Amino acid sequence: MAAGDLLPLLYSSTGLAHEAFTFEAFTGYMSRLTNVILFTGVMAGRVLLAQNGPRPGQPNNPGGPLPGLNATEVAWFNEGAERFKEVDSVAGTQPGAEGKGLGPRFNGTSCAQCHAHPTVGGTSPRINPQIGAATNFGARNTLPQFIQQNGPVRVARFVRNADGSPDGGVHALFVISGRSDAGNCRIAQPDFATAERNRNLSLRIPTPVFGGGLIEAIQESTIMANLAANAPQKRQLGIGGRENRNGNDGTITRFGWKAQNKSLLMFAGEAYNVEQGVTNELFPNERDETPGCATNGTPEDHTNITETNPVKSMSDLTGLALFMRLLDAPQPGQQPGQPGSDPQSLQRGSQVFNSLGCALCHTPTMQTGPSSIPALSNKPVRLYSDLALHNMGQGLADGVSQGNANGGDWRTAPLWGLGSRLFFLHDGRTNDLGTAITAHASQGSEANQVVGAYNTLSAQAKQDLLDFLRSL
Repeated sequence: MAAGDLLPLLYSSTGLAHEAFTFEAFTGYMSRLTNVILFTGVMAGRVLLAQNGPRPGQPNNPGGPLPGLNATEVAWFNEGAERFKEVDSVAGTQPGAEGKGLGPRFNGTSCAQCHAHPTVGGTSPRINPQIGAATNFGARNTLPQFIQQNGPVRVARFVRNADGSPDGGVHALFVISGRSDAGNCRIAQPDFATAERNRNLSLRIPTPVFGGGLIEAIQESTIMANLAANAPQKRQLGIGGRENRNGNDGTITRFGWKAQNKSLLMFAGEAYNVEQGVTNELFPNERDETPGCATNGTPEDHTNITETNPVKSMSDLTGLALFMRLLDAPQPGQQPGQPGSDPQSLQRGSQVFNSLGCALCHTPTMQTGPSSIPALSNKPVRLYSDLALHNMGQGLADGVSQGNANGGDWRTAPLWGLGSRLFFLHDGRTNDLGTAITAHASQGSEANQVVGAYNTLSAQAKQDLLDFLRSL
């Protein structure tokens, strides 16, 4: 039996398809599954975790709070973590799904369900939880073909409306119709098959939220100064870059694949409403008000003004934002005896990273400014990103505009924690890091010259670079 053949068996036998399966059990299951896959791969004579994919061993970030938080801040962080792991049902009455407000349309039932790997706050896990979410509690959703059991969690956007005008919004994969807690709701899923045939589909995977508060605390002047730095080198390599900005106050936005969200609060509020269908104090209206489907009072999530315990009184929205704001950043890691642990290779790879020009966009370090949270104040942020938009060419373009970001523009993805990720690029199209690098080159891409230089490297130099990236 091949390792891949074990996945459906293990998935069903653990009960992972049911919402009552707790997140703690889920993470334990993932650890055991990884060991089984590695063992099976060895027995089959195959290297399942190759030297251009995820780094073997334990994750380099524990998913815990920032160092330097006081006891009160840790208490708020822990409560936020519980909200992040909470599983939602329509009315909050289903076993193992006591959160309220799911649907009527949704992509998942918990933040931690999708931000799961390598720990809570990360990105797509090895086994896609959307498989179970499609049919939980009697739902009758059909899985779109781009959602696969061992593929990444994905969110779908339509590029155009039926009349040809720009769309760009998220079209939720699933509906609550048929669920035992959905009453008489009778709405249908979007037609993803037709959208895909018409090249009207843009897919994205969850972005990791580790170190979110550090990113939020970087001052605009720092981002702009970094964009202006090394101008001659950038011009020579065809690298531009510009910031995305909020249309309300004109300040720099920095969260999301196109840096479209201003703050962690906005990031959380939008995701809670769009991905899970939970109305909240930032997004208080249902996205689908079909009679019989939107039955809860809105906003479904709100500050509990009758609760005397201040930690318990906060809304889920506040808790989600606090969890991300106080979540520690990934730490560079080396695994002794594993590929990528050779210090000389890592040093050579770092030199290649700089000499090629990768660091001109993937800025290794920026600094936070003064923060009302001392643990975030004036701290180095080793994010490997300039948080700016760059045109990545036709090969990665999705045709969706958000703020100042055009269809071919993407925020420079932070590389910290890269060695623990399973899927690469905005849509998770590959699990091969070398393929992800070369995909940055296509007609119109600002990375063409850098990727061209990468293609001329010796096999050893390429491996050194990959080892360095996997150590982050």
